[in-house]
Amino acid sequence: MTYETLTVTLEDHVATVRLNRPEKANAMNAAMWQEIRKAFQWVDATPEARVAVLQGEGKLFTAGIDLQMMMAIGPQIQNECDGRTREALRRLILDMQDTLTSLERCRKPVLAAIHGGCVGGGIDLITCADMRYCSQDAYFTIKEIDIGMTADVGTLQRLPKLVGEGITRELAYTGRKCEAQEARQIGLVNRVFETREALYAGVREIAATIAAKSPLSIRGTKEMITYARDHSVADSLNYIATWNAAMLMSKDLTEAMMANMSKRPAVFKD
Repeated sequence: MTYETLTVTLEDHVATVRLNRPEKANAMNAAMWQEIRKAFQWVDATPEARVAVLQGEGKLFTAGIDLQMMMAIGPQIQNECDGRTREALRRLILDMQDTLTSLERCRKPVLAAIHGGCVGGGIDLITCADMRYCSQDAYFTIKEIDIGMTADVGTLQRLPKLVGEGITRELAYTGRKCEAQEARQIGLVNRVFETREALYAGVREIAATIAAKSPLSIRGTKEMITYARDHSVADSLNYIATWNAAMLMSKDLTEAMMANMSKRPAVFKD
C-alpha cells in the first residue's frame, strides 16, 4: 500500500508505522485519519507482522488534529436541516473514534514511541496503543480545552484507566504539559529513554522480544487484557476459559514445550 501521510515498513516481523508530515508537525489531517486505520488494518491482516511500532518523523510526535481540517468540518457537514447537520457531525466523530480504535482492534501489540510533543489528538492516539515509551524531551498535553472543546475521540475514556481519574481531570481541565518523568510516574509511559535514538533502539528491542513469542498466544493475551479492562472478573475468566478451549491445543504450544526441553529458540508459524 502507498500512503500520503504515513510511512509503513516491515522488517523481522516488526511493522513500523511512522506519522510522516514533519513539515506540519505531524498534524493529523483528514488523509492521516483514514490512513492510520488502513495501516493498522494491514498490520492486523498481515501474518508476517507480529508487532507494530508507532512513531513520528520530525521534531514532534504529533501536534494533534490539523486545524485546517477542523475549519473544513462546517462546510463538509452543512445541511439545510439542522438535525441532519448534527447527525453528520456525530457520524464524523464516530468515524474518527473508529480510526483510533483500529489500534486497539488490531490483534498485534502496538508500541508507541513518543518524542517531542504529543498534543491533543495525539493523546487520543497513544492511549489506544498497548504500551507507550518516550524520550526525555517528550511532553503530553490535552490541548482541546484551550480551543474551547471537549476531547471526543478517546482520551477522556481511556486515559483514566491508565493513570487514574484525578490526574486525568487535572490534565484535561488545565491543558498543562505533562513532562516525560511525570508521565512515567503516573503510568502514562512504561519507560523514559535519554534520547530519541535510545528510544527507538529500546522499543525495537522490546518489539523483537514480543515478535519471538508465539503469535497465537500474543494475540490471545492482547484480547484478554483488553476484554478484562471493560468487563468483570467473572466475565473475563469465563471468556479466557472459552478462548483457551478453542486455542490452547496449538502447534505453538508443542513447539514452545519442545524448544524449552531442547534449550533452543522456538520457531513459530506467523
